[in-house]
Amino acid sequence: MSIHGLRTLLPNLISLARLLAVPVVVYVILQGHYALAFWIFVAAGVSDALDGFLAKRLDAVSEIGAYLDPLADKVLLVGVYVALNRMDHIATWLVFLVVFRDFLIIGGAILYHTLTQSLKMDPLFISKVNTVTQITFAGVVLGELGLEVRISYLSEVLGYIVALTTFVSGAAYIYKWGRLAVSMERER
Repeated sequence: MSIHGLRTLLPNLISLARLLAVPVVVYVILQGHYALAFWIFVAAGVSDALDGFLAKRLDAVSEIGAYLDPLADKVLLVGVYVALNRMDHIATWLVFLVVFRDFLIIGGAILYHTLTQSLKMDPLFISKVNTVTQITFAGVVLGELGLEVRISYLSEVLGYIVALTTFVSGAAYIYKWGRLAVSMERER
C-alpha cells in the first residue's frame, strides 16, 4: 500500500465506523435509551468533523471518502429520523420529506452516473445547510429526550427549518439535474 493509501485509510475508517454505528444508535433509540443515543449521535458528529479534518490535514482526500462520508451521514440521519418517528418523537410528514429527498438525490445521482459515467460528489450549498439543520434537529430532539432538557419551542422551530431546507434542497437538485439533462440532450 502506498503512503497516500495509508493516509487515506484513517479518515475512511472513521467514516466506516460512523456507518457501522447506525444500527447501534437506531437500536438504542428503539429501546428508549435516549441519553445513550444522544451521546452516540454526538460521537458520530465528532467523527464526521474528525474524518474531514484528517482528510484535509493529511492531504488524504480520496474518491472512496468522497462517497463514504456523505453516505454515512445520510444513513445515520435517516436511521435516527425513522427511529425517532417510530417512537413518536418526530412527525411522520417530516420523516417522509427527509427520506424522499434523500432517495431523490440518490436516484438522480445514479441516473446521472449511468448516463454520463462522470458523477462527481459536489453537494450544493443548500444541501450542506440542510444537512446541518437535520443534524442539529436530531441532536436537539435526542438531547431533550435523553438529557431531559426542554428548550421552549426550539425543536418545533428547528423541525420547520428542516422541512424548509429539505424542500428547497430537493428542488435545487431537481433544477440542477434538469438543466444537465437538457444540456446533454442538446449535445446529442
